[in-house]
Amino acid sequence: MAKTNPGRFFEDYRVGQVIEHAVPRTVSGGERALYHALYPARHAIYSSDEFAKLCGLAESPMDDLIAFHTVFGKSVPDVSLNAVANLGYAEGRFHRPTWRGDTLRARSEVIGLKQNSSGKTGVVYVRTEGRNQRGELVLDYVRWVMVRKNDLAAPAPDTVVPELAAAVDPATLLVPEGLTFADYDTVLSGEPHRLRDYAVGEIIDHVDGVTIEEAEHMMATRLWQNTSKTHFDVTPRADGKRLIYGGHVMSMARALSFNGLANAQMIVAINGGSHANPCFAGDTVRAWSEVLDVAETGAPGVGALRLRLVATKDGSVGALKGEDGKYLSGVLLDLDYWALMPQ
Repeated sequence: MAKTNPGRFFEDYRVGQVIEHAVPRTVSGGERALYHALYPARHAIYSSDEFAKLCGLAESPMDDLIAFHTVFGKSVPDVSLNAVANLGYAEGRFHRPTWRGDTLRARSEVIGLKQNSSGKTGVVYVRTEGRNQRGELVLDYVRWVMVRKNDLAAPAPDTVVPELAAAVDPATLLVPEGLTFADYDTVLSGEPHRLRDYAVGEIIDHVDGVTIEEAEHMMATRLWQNTSKTHFDVTPRADGKRLIYGGHVMSMARALSFNGLANAQMIVAINGGSHANPCFAGDTVRAWSEVLDVAETGAPGVGALRLRLVATKDGSVGALKGEDGKYLSGVLLDLDYWALMPQ
């Protein structure tokens, strides 16, 4: 019997299949330091224990995307080891913060399958959840990924495409226990702009750009234990390039959004997201955001802002899709999320 695991291929998935992912991960201040070294992340609640205490928390939690990447990485060997590309996200919710010393584990359920017309690949839809050492749900989300077939003669499965909500209902957003922005300090946070200063339809150019490097991308994928071959091995691609992990672009764009959205402190939901075009080393990532909606929460002084975060490699602002409805070639990421902000 072979001791090694080649990973699952498209024909190995079944709707309803539940996969418990291996290797739980205990996170610490080391993850935060590396995260802040890889990205220009400066949101105050994730940078300072003292600022977090001013906001009613016991200490600074881990960056929300640290939890996301950690859980995502757990799922890669079982879901996307043989992926062509990770395509999108929906119905993502952060149920509680992740703290230093928490141990995260993950499981996924296959909720949809659709073989592509070429017969060489297919799209797998999974709902992944991450839990801590107490069994508490930390986050869950749906993602879909294009996976290679190993046996091209394997019959196509019945097509099942799940119906997914266009957005997480703001009434169901989960505010961390104890969080308050009643005494929020905008001097320490870096910008004076509060929820009331943003209007639906407003577009914010985040101005700054970062050129993606191979070394940083490789460090990031290893940090999150993301073993997808397309990020490490150049041989499967005809162009001989490593595909930059989409989460690397996501974190880079989120960090760049500090310039104009410094007070969008915590991501509490991911409504949807698409990795529109591939990113490679040498591309310069810039970002802009569009305000989609505003909402109140039951926490003191805490509101919610729904944002579309767009990462580009051509520096364009405000342009997303062409007349044919397809993403423009310069668009790398289209991410729709809810963030908590002082009212």
